[in-house]
Amino acid sequence: MALFLVQHRHEPERCPARDPEMASMLLKHLSSSNAASFDVKLKAEAVIQGGHTLYLIAEAMDPTVVSRFMEPFARAGTVEILPASTCEEVVERGEC
Repeated sequence: MALFLVQHRHEPERCPARDPEMASMLLKHLSSSNAASFDVKLKAEAVIQGGHTLYLIAEAMDPTVVSRFMEPFARAGTVEILPASTCEEVVERGEC
């Protein structure tokens, strides 16, 4: 499994949370069981306060798996998927 940092952004006027049905669907989509059905394990999530940006730390076999999982968010804005490592892994490799 590889680690990825995922960033989703959308414009305030396109905020899916404004629609209660869409907001509910997206929260269910982010559930552990649903993510597992895509072969994705969500390690952490956070939303920028007062902003329209969501960050996820996800484990999956490759970025295409994460991209497929993030399709509902891509319809509302942009999704960026970056390969990542834990701090421990970086230090063990002697990298910065």
